[in-house]
Amino acid sequence: MAQTASTAAVAQAPRHIAIIMDGNGRWARMRSRPRTFGHSEGVEALRRTVEAAGELGVRYLTVFGFSTENWRRPVEEVNALFDLLRLYVARDLDRLVKEGVRVHVIGAREGLQPDLLRIIDDAETRTGHNDKQHLIIAFNYGGQDEIARAARRIAEDAAAGKLAPSEVTVERFGSYLDTADVPPPDLLIRTSGELRLSNFMLWQAAYTELVFVDVLWPDFDKAALQSAIDTYRRRERRFGGADTEQP
Repeated sequence: MAQTASTAAVAQAPRHIAIIMDGNGRWARMRSRPRTFGHSEGVEALRRTVEAAGELGVRYLTVFGFSTENWRRPVEEVNALFDLLRLYVARDLDRLVKEGVRVHVIGAREGLQPDLLRIIDDAETRTGHNDKQHLIIAFNYGGQDEIARAARRIAEDAAAGKLAPSEVTVERFGSYLDTADVPPPDLLIRTSGELRLSNFMLWQAAYTELVFVDVLWPDFDKAALQSAIDTYRRRERRFGGADTEQP
């Protein structure tokens, strides 16, 4: 009976969950520790969450790792955030390869240090054949920047005669985004109690269900993820029409 219930829960899991991992700094401050300590503990929460998402049947997981606005933070903190990506890949890449997780990093590559670019390329290459679960890391990412970059590429193709203005549909525009091969998120979770999107997946989240939780990111775990999924399941999803749901 327990196994059947577990199988049913997996079957009902959202296909794609996106998470704004917020609250590392506050978590550290509450413990009289530097913000970098909170970010380090946030990496452990990410490891738990990737594993939990796989166990719960979530096929796509997108996490907001570093935003284009994070460049405004003190240089020491920016460097610490970069170090966390290095640390996560160094610790977990072999496991992700073994467990069938495909890693894809979205966001602008400009301004990233050469060794970070090599780490990103290595992670994407080594996991490129995997298809059991997809981990999308939004790094040096901003939703407005992503839309602007897509618009520039469309304009370049139009100027080169590869694309007529009449061919720029919603679907065509989406194919120019960083997430062209990823379905839109069904559920977006933001931790720490803040109630905003903070420039995250603005195009993709048009009809995404939003769940805001008071848990600070370093404390996020499988139980918190399951609770957010349960909230999602109780909702009736609508996509612009009265009493209609997307098939």
